Amino acid sequence: MCDPKELQELALTIALNAGDFLADRPSNFELNEKTSINDFATQMDIASEKLIVDSILKVRPDDGILGEEGANRESKSGVTWVIDPLDGTVNYFYGLPGWNVSIAVKEVWDDIERVIAGTVYSPTTQSLWFAARGHGAFWRSRDKTIRIHCNNPVEINRALVGTGFAYDLEQRRSQATLINSLIPKFRDIRRMGAAATDLCFVAMGALDAYFESGLNEWDYAAGGLICEEAGALVTGLSGESTSKAMTIAAGPHLHAQLLAALTI
Repeated sequence: MCDPKELQELALTIALNAGDFLADRPSNFELNEKTSINDFATQMDIASEKLIVDSILKVRPDDGILGEEGANRESKSGVTWVIDPLDGTVNYFYGLPGWNVSIAVKEVWDDIERVIAGTVYSPTTQSLWFAARGHGAFWRSRDKTIRIHCNNPVEINRALVGTGFAYDLEQRRSQATLINSLIPKFRDIRRMGAAATDLCFVAMGALDAYFESGLNEWDYAAGGLICEEAGALVTGLSGESTSKAMTIAAGPHLHAQLLAALTI
């Protein structure tokens, strides 16, 4: 069994290096279309993933890799790194804040797979969030590091809720219909453009809740653990594990109300 804090420290160091690399935005972008015209990677997404993977394998050559930009590798150690080398690519492309580097570490132990460490680094908001399972969640900004906790209890009509939209146009229409029905139930709603940042905002109380469908594991793995270690529940629609169908994160009191609202 690996030491979660040791892996979290390594993830933190690598995320900082990748984030500082990305902070030097190029003057020209090469766009590589993926699933649609709205879903693209830049040369910086690809270069960041290479930097992260090379850094991991230099220290832990037997570990597996699951990367958004295709750097997949089977684990020989039982440990797999889940990487979003540039979460919020559209924000990054347009020069908007909130994009981040998200790195999680999951381990198989007694045939159970779970995330044990996670780091999310957002240079433009001067924020570094990190957690090791069983050791709490933390936010570092400049030279200050504090332990963070989600807001709880919060009533749904007083909740500031974050969400996002899929790349698929039909799925976007469905999401818009759902959000239109939910807006009257909330205090207000926000769309930041980077799932890992949204999840970390829930963890530190800058948002009361977050939900989104269509996320991949690299979108929620690190931020999800940070939320959980901050006291939030992170589940799918029926209270089961988070999946591509839906990710819901909130303090326990609000989570129950949001779950009910989403399943009506």
